[in-house]
Order: sequence, then C-alpha cells, then structure tokens
Amino acid sequence: MSPEQQQLEHPRPHPARTIGYMILSFFFRILQFVLIVTGISVGVGTAVVWIGFPILLATTSFVRWSADRERSWAGTMLRVPLPPVERRPYEEGQPLLRRWMVRLSDPTTWRDLAYLMAAFPLACVELGIALASVVLLPMAVWVTPWLGWLHGELAIALLGPNRTKRLEQKAERLQASRARGVDAAEAERRRIERDLHDGAQQRLVAVAMSLGRAKSKFDHDPEGVRALIDEAHADAKLAVSELRDLARGIYPAVLGDRGLDAALSAQAAKSPIPVDVTVDVNPRPPAAVETTAYFIVGETLTNIAKHSGATEAGVKVWRTDNHVVVEITDNGHGGAEVRPGGGLAGLADRAATIDGVITVVSPVGGPTVIRADLPCEW
Repeated sequence: MSPEQQQLEHPRPHPARTIGYMILSFFFRILQFVLIVTGISVGVGTAVVWIGFPILLATTSFVRWSADRERSWAGTMLRVPLPPVERRPYEEGQPLLRRWMVRLSDPTTWRDLAYLMAAFPLACVELGIALASVVLLPMAVWVTPWLGWLHGELAIALLGPNRTKRLEQKAERLQASRARGVDAAEAERRRIERDLHDGAQQRLVAVAMSLGRAKSKFDHDPEGVRALIDEAHADAKLAVSELRDLARGIYPAVLGDRGLDAALSAQAAKSPIPVDVTVDVNPRPPAAVETTAYFIVGETLTNIAKHSGATEAGVKVWRTDNHVVVEITDNGHGGAEVRPGGGLAGLADRAATIDGVITVVSPVGGPTVIRADLPCEW
C-alpha cells in the first residue's frame, strides 16, 4: 500500500459488516461502560482509605486495554485505519503508583476514556438502526454504511494518533509524494528526449540529407532531384506529425481549450475497444488536476487494450467538493495490481504529485476498477 493510502481516511464500510459491528458492539459497550463507571466511582469514593488506588489503577489499565481492542475491532469491521498509538513511556523499576501517574498524565489515556464513554450512548442508537436495517433494505444500503462511516470518523479523532503525530505523518506523506513526483517528472523528461531522438530528430536528419543530395544533383540530374525532394517532403510531414503527437502527449490543446469532457471523449474515440465516457466536473478543476486525470485515463485505456482482454470499458469522472474522482472499469480477465516499476505504479506516482491516490480492485476473472482520487487543493 502506498503512503497515500495509509493516511487516516477510510471509505464507507460494507453494510453487512457495519450491521454486525453495531449489533455485536452493543454488548461490549454495556460491559465497558458499567466496569469503567463503577471502577471510577468506587475508586474515587474509597481513595481516602487507599483501597481506591488499586481500583483506579485497574480501571485505567482496563480503559487502555479496551481502547486497543477497539482499534483492532473498528479496523476490521469498519475499515478504519487505526495503527497502534505511541503511549507515554515510563522507566522500568518505577513504583506502581508512579506508573499510574504517568498513565494519567498521558493524553492518550483520556482520549481512550472519552471514546469509550461516548461509544455507549452511540451504541444504543446504532443497535436500533442495525436491527431496523436487517428488515429494511434501503436503510441497510444507504443509512447504515453512512452511520458506520461517522463512527469511524469518531474513532479516528479519539483513538487515532494525536494532532502532532498526524502532522508528522502528513509531512512524511508529502515528502514521499514530492519525491515520487520528481521521479515521475524525470521519467517523463527521459521519455520526451527518447521520442525526440528516435522520432522527429531522425526524420529531420533524413530531410537534411535528402536536400543535401538534391542540391548536389541539381545541375545534372533534375529527375533525381525531384525524387529526393519528394522524399524530403514526406519525411518533413512525418516529422511534423510526430512533433504534433509529442506536443499532444505533453499537454493536449483540446484539454486546455475545451476541458476534460472533450479531451477524454477524444481519447475514447481512438481506443480499439468501445469506451463509454461520463464526465461531470463543474466547476472546472485546476489545470494540474485535469492534466493528471487525462494522463491516468489515457495510460489506463492503453493498458486495457493491450493486456486486459476486455471487450468494453467505461470512464466516469465526477467532482465532489474538493476532489475529482476518476473511475475506469473494464470487463477483462482481471488480476491487475500495483507492482514496483509497473504501469499502475507509474500512475500512482503521477497522482502522488498532487497528493492523489490510486486504488485498484481487480479480482481474477474481472472486472477491474481503477479509481483515482485527485484533490483540487493541496
């Protein structure tokens, strides 16, 4: 998984998993709430006679243990990326009371407690919705995953890394994406140099040689001169065509003039297999996003035609508030995956230059879905 995919963002969970999570979690929530509230109440009430301190110590340990189980449980059922948190360390050999004070001074402990306390009333609501979703299909399909996503956001806010750690992770992600962007730009530069050297440059050299030979024959072989000029003319037209294709590969004029809809429709028209294109990106996104989307679609359609065995493909592009989503599907044999140095890895590198994310779903036997989430602000 790329660094961009490891960020604390998650898709809406599967309805069946969400319903199971809500029903099963309710019973754990009751146990957690009762034990924590009882432990805190009894511990505080008996602290004056020292009996309360072991109770509070055990309650604190239970809170931290329960929060760790919640991270794993939510990650499995709700597809929430919650890595283990870094807790405040204490020195080996410290007295038990001193260790407890270190735990109490750790903000992670209080965030764990806040989540567990908030989860109980939320679980009461979720249980009713989950039971209703078992009977009402529309609620199971639309309402339950949305509620599961909201629960995941709460888990990320309270059980995920703190603000400092999130900023550190974001800085690491940005540094990695910039490095990948530099590599992608360097690869593009080498491709342009290679195309110029092997294509248009060779044609122009041939034109110069033909004109030089024609010049030497101008006085004594008019017919030979005519043939050489015709040859030079043909090479010049090929050179112009190759330069035009190269310029289109750098930045197509139709994309700048008419936007993504026209540019992607032109790409689809050149594909050897039928491609259905749907584009809705109003208001128009920044030029960098359009360019990235254009090349992702172009490279993907080329790969589909060459390797997938598909008979049809589809391209859908739409805009949310601050993202452009590109989704390319085909009915080929599947099995596509992101491999280092492969074509899909190159697409991921190109998307990473603007902090975009490439997701590939391609089970053996198909269909294949390649999705790019491209932010309009970065």
